[in-house]
This record gives sequence, structure tokens and C-alpha cells, in this order.
Amino acid sequence: MNNHMRLECEAISENEIFARNAVALFVLPLEPDLTELSDIKTAVSEAVTNCIVHAYGGQGGTIAIECSLEERTIHIKIADNGKGIADVEEAMQPFFTTLPGEERSGMGFTIMQTFMSDFKVESVLGKGTTVFMSKTIGAGKKENA
Repeated sequence: MNNHMRLECEAISENEIFARNAVALFVLPLEPDLTELSDIKTAVSEAVTNCIVHAYGGQGGTIAIECSLEERTIHIKIADNGKGIADVEEAMQPFFTTLPGEERSGMGFTIMQTFMSDFKVESVLGKGTTVFMSKTIGAGKKENA
């Protein structure tokens, strides 16, 4: 099955739930199990929350979400036009946060990377950040003979 969708929403906390559920509904034709669906929803939640909190500092902006289904894999691209990340490699380290005074664990990228099959971040200071994630559905299951 091949399919594609694009969604744009405001970078406000109310849209985090909307975004993760929209992506979850989009992947349903691949028949993910509950763990796979939860992994996808969690990774999308983390990416969208990063846009809201870090890219735009809670001041609003736009988040673009693109998804495509290709055979048994969902590819997800989440992009903002926010402030960007100075050092992506450092930002991807567990427990790293640019907001130490707030209740931020610094685990967002680690969670996304752990829950997805493939993960990559591209960022340009002053122009924004794009997260690319893929999850192959049924990768750990044996085919019925």
C-alpha cells in the first residue's frame, strides 16, 4: 500500500494530541499492533512537543507533518520554522536540555530514536528543524505459513 498525507497545524499544546492521533489513524491500514501504534504516537508527541516548546518557545508558529505509507513502513516528517538547533549531535544526547530550569527530561530525541525503526534530525539555526522517522510495521513478527 502506498499513501501520503500532509497536515499543518499551529504550534500549540492542544494540537499535540490531534497530531499524534491523526498519524495513528493514517497508519491503521498497515494493521499495527498496540505496541507499534503506541510507539508511533509517542514519537510524534515528542516531536510536536519539541516544536512547541523549543522551536517556538510556546509563542506559536506552524508545524508541518507529512506521512507516507510504503509497503509495511510509515515514514513521518515533522518540521518547524523555529529557531533551529545549534548542535544537533549534542541535542540528541540523553538528558540534554536547553531548558534546565523547567520540568524537561532531555529525553525527547532518545525516545523518538528508540521507538522508531529509523530516525534523523536536520536543523538550521534561525530556519527550523525537521525530524524524519520511520517505523516498519510487523518487523518483529513471523509471517504465517
